[in-house]
Amino acid sequence: MTMQTTTAPQAPVAPTRGRLRPLGQQEVRITGGFWGDRQTVNGRNTLAHIESRLESEGWLANFDRAAAGTLPEGRRGREFSDSEGYKYLEALAWEIGRTDDADLEARLRAVVGRVAAAQEADGYLNTQFGRAGQGARWSDLEWGHELYCLGHLFQAAVARERTRPGADDGLLRIAVRAADLVCAEFGPGGRDGICGHAEVEVGLAELSRATGEPRYLEQARLFVERHGRGTLHDIEWGRKYFQDDVPVRDATALRGHAVRANYLAAGAADVAVDTGDDELLGALRGQWDRTVARRTYITGGQGSHHQDEAFGEDWELPADRAYSETCAGVGSIMFSWRLLLADGDARHADLIERTLFNVVATSPAPDGRSFFYANTLHQRVPGIPAEPDATSPRASSSLRAPWFEVSCCPPNVARTLASLDAYVATADDDGVQLHQYAPSTVRTTLADGRVVALDVETDYPVSGRIRVISRADAAPDAPWTLTLRVPAWAAGARLRLLPTDGGATEERDLPPGAAEVRRAFREGDVVELDLPMAPRVTAPDERIDAVRGCLVIERGPEVFALESVDLGPGDVDDVAQVALAASAEPVERDGRVWVKVVARGADDGGWPYGEPGGGPPAHASVEVPLVAYHDWAERGPSTMRVWIPAG
Repeated sequence: MTMQTTTAPQAPVAPTRGRLRPLGQQEVRITGGFWGDRQTVNGRNTLAHIESRLESEGWLANFDRAAAGTLPEGRRGREFSDSEGYKYLEALAWEIGRTDDADLEARLRAVVGRVAAAQEADGYLNTQFGRAGQGARWSDLEWGHELYCLGHLFQAAVARERTRPGADDGLLRIAVRAADLVCAEFGPGGRDGICGHAEVEVGLAELSRATGEPRYLEQARLFVERHGRGTLHDIEWGRKYFQDDVPVRDATALRGHAVRANYLAAGAADVAVDTGDDELLGALRGQWDRTVARRTYITGGQGSHHQDEAFGEDWELPADRAYSETCAGVGSIMFSWRLLLADGDARHADLIERTLFNVVATSPAPDGRSFFYANTLHQRVPGIPAEPDATSPRASSSLRAPWFEVSCCPPNVARTLASLDAYVATADDDGVQLHQYAPSTVRTTLADGRVVALDVETDYPVSGRIRVISRADAAPDAPWTLTLRVPAWAAGARLRLLPTDGGATEERDLPPGAAEVRRAFREGDVVELDLPMAPRVTAPDERIDAVRGCLVIERGPEVFALESVDLGPGDVDDVAQVALAASAEPVERDGRVWVKVVARGADDGGWPYGEPGGGPPAHASVEVPLVAYHDWAERGPSTMRVWIPAG
């Protein structure tokens, strides 16, 4: 067993090479605003809620039964329930790194102790397999999720090691013992298999970075290369469900189960970067490009099939059948972030922002104790409130539920929010790059010793002004470059430099992409970025059949929705009964976005087909408010749609 550790940022991803270096929790702190508020709710409410449900569902108790030797009697939960405990531990580790909360530290140590007691002498750790009355180890690679669970264990251990290096709780040792077993079982000369749910690849690659053990990266590489060789048994949805139909380096788009696809792509990116495999990295860039252009919803959500939680074909993006699993959004962020670190392309940060605001922020309720699993873009019938103590079937596109029979999404959201500081900014040899905008502090030192200290002041996305204030003097001969992302939607952005010494203000218009300010910053220098935040109308590509003839309203990074509770009293009480008024531009008033809609007549002709332009007559237009998509379904049952027919 190898226990050597290496210095790395307090961040989920720490590649050994790449265009950009991530700045972790010790260098960036979100201090408030939209994301700071959500981090607070996550730390105070969501983590306790998750632990409570892991206990009440018996999923943590499975480890106790394993330690006591009583399994399989009494085991509860699906075959992958161990992984939810590991994701919870990862979320705890990031939150402890963020807040140094003593209570969370005690909770983490208590759970780690129960996991440690369940680990077998050779490092094997799983509560579903390997005992009398259970399936044999590694006997169901298609559906067993053994390696998947271990991947999440490895990520939890990495989070712990990076936030509390050398902690004596034993989590890293548990992970190393399990990883050594995986390498022995599945390495050269071992089992020629892969897991039906990618995840172990990401975990092994990051564990290799955290421990300095090259065998773990090599094992991740082997798993990546084995995909696409038909290793797994075929199923009714085809091997593409597992990404086992085409080798990763030969694929042209993400396909199959959307979470699996993104996790595999993220792990493959880790392997490509750390091994210098430019061919593989280029293939992944191409897959990202086509997936974003043809298989991604306006919200950033991915996955249009309910039956197999999968990507559809190009342009197959039905709003009312959008699956858009929350976990797929998290996986998309993982993949995009790795590509951003590798090549610095602002488009990757654009997709991360869109997905954060319209998938990750949409899932949890304001109190952080109930969640969406799937994220529909069109709710045809009012949802049914979930019982507060109930466990819901997964993917019910209704109202948020406190827990699911498959509850991968709540701890996935929790670990993302707890580690979100590490997705804000990066550095290179010549400066610092801001990718996501939130009130925050940035304190880092460049490779040659130049100190960068910045405060970011903003109420984004309420307004589009971002003020970046230098808090450290640079030597006159030591300029550095501040890079600000200008989102693709931000045509008309403007940058302003306000020197602290009273020098002339510099202003310039900015195209979308990356805006650079290079100077020897003095303490008090201010760079202001103004992003245009007027609501805008967006049309779909004509090849997206399901929403042809519809429009969506956006404002900044947020997608807006029409909810039936905003239609007001009267005969029209369903979003299906209205269309956008012709040539009606959205306006802002009283802190909300408003549009004019026309109500369609209610009379049916008995046959829904006829001459072009036919249909029931429309009534006079009325003005109605929209709601940010991430806030929908917070006022009780309603119908809702993001894509609204054009009148």
